[in-house]
Amino acid sequence: MFNDIGALELVTLVVLAVLVFGPDKLPKVIQDASRFIRKVREFSDNAKHDIRSELGPEFKDFEFEDLNPKAFLRKQLNENDDLKEIRSSFDLKKEMNEVADAVHGRESGDTSVPAAVNGSPGSTAPDLVKKREKPDQGERPPFDADAT
Repeated sequence: MFNDIGALELVTLVVLAVLVFGPDKLPKVIQDASRFIRKVREFSDNAKHDIRSELGPEFKDFEFEDLNPKAFLRKQLNENDDLKEIRSSFDLKKEMNEVADAVHGRESGDTSVPAAVNGSPGSTAPDLVKKREKPDQGERPPFDADAT
């Protein structure tokens, strides 16, 4: 909970507590605070135990930390074998480099990119990188959703 408090912050809190409560009342305030924290922890543990006993034996290995959405998603993504296979077969950096090469009209080092995307002069497919001046005869102009 207080993992990110440094020495200077801790000294500041102690000095502030001495100024606010005074040196004679400070031990009593610390006792009351620790007693309160202990009761809150005890109440939380009792509530967890009651919930586990009410859920039944099929939820005996239920962890309340799994209710945290971030932990739940991480657990589900790590346990799914299909997603592990997809993640291992997909190289995002390689894909991004291929797209950047295609956009800039450079030849990619990988031959798996189609020639029409690379803009090879010997291909019969249209060059997708180069912009045409006019559409071909009988061809409709491209639809632009932002222009309408």
